[in-house]
Amino acid sequence: MSLLDFLISPAAAQAAPAAGQQPSMIPTFVMLGLFFVLMYFMMIRPQMKRQKEHRAMLDKLQKGDEVVTTGGIAGRVENIGDNFISVEIAEGVRIKIQRGAISTVLPKGTLKAA
Repeated sequence: MSLLDFLISPAAAQAAPAAGQQPSMIPTFVMLGLFFVLMYFMMIRPQMKRQKEHRAMLDKLQKGDEVVTTGGIAGRVENIGDNFISVEIAEGVRIKIQRGAISTVLPKGTLKAA
């Protein structure tokens, strides 16, 4: 008994089609195509949509917006550069973070209420 006997049943290996006839490959390609279409609509498309929304949010950032970073730090935008943003997290305390580290823009007045 070999390792292949566990992977391929000996009875299935002996039941070969008649000489000159091969099974059609069309159902295999159809299933493969359906698999890729399903993967696109279930994984790739939603991720691209989220990235597009995040990029649009970052482009709309203005001085004075209240934001939350991916690390959970909340503050108000003080200065906007090409790659970095200066965020005031407490009175007189400013940190510089990358633009992509902004996860959410809060409604105005959220930090004052907290």
